[in-house]
Amino acid sequence: MTNRVLPPILLRPLDPLRDGEALHAIFGDEESCTYMTGPAFATVEETIENLKRWTTGLEDASWAVCESDGGPALGRIALIARGRDIFEAACMIVPAARGKNLAARALAIVIDEAFERRGARRVFADVDPDNIASLRVFERLGFQREGVLRGNWSTHIGERDSVIFGLLKDDPRPWRRR
Repeated sequence: MTNRVLPPILLRPLDPLRDGEALHAIFGDEESCTYMTGPAFATVEETIENLKRWTTGLEDASWAVCESDGGPALGRIALIARGRDIFEAACMIVPAARGKNLAARALAIVIDEAFERRGARRVFADVDPDNIASLRVFERLGFQREGVLRGNWSTHIGERDSVIFGLLKDDPRPWRRR
C-alpha cells in the first residue's frame, strides 16, 4: 500500500478583497453553487460583496484555505455561531483543487478550534441530501447523521431538504487517531 503525500494546508482569515477573485471559481460557477440558496454570482465584484457581507463581524470565523502562506485561496471555510456553545461548520473548495482532501483537513482544524478554544459543546453541518461529496466529508470526520429536515430551504433549484450532522465535544475525532 502506498502512502499518499498530501500538500500542506494553511488557514488564514478570509480577506474578501484579496480572496474574491480566487473564490469566484466557486461562487461564480453554477455547478459549485447548485446547493446554495441562490445561483452563482455573475461577477467577481458580486462575489467580493457577498464575501464582505458573510464575514462582517465574523472575521475570525471565516478562513481562506491555502496550500502556502502567500498562495491563493483554494476554498472558504466558516464556523458560524448558532448559540453560546453551538457552531455550524461549512466549507467549499474551488473545483481545480478538489480531490486533495482539503475540505476534510480544513474542517478538522476548525472543529478543533471550536471545541478547544471557543468552548463549543456541539458542531453541526446542514447538507443537501444530493451533495454526495459533502455528505462523505462530514461522515469521514465522524459526524453523526441526526436526521432530515424536509423542505428546509427554498432555493434557486426549488424546495430542498437538509441532512443534519452533529459532532459533540466528547465524540471521537477520527483525524486524531493518526
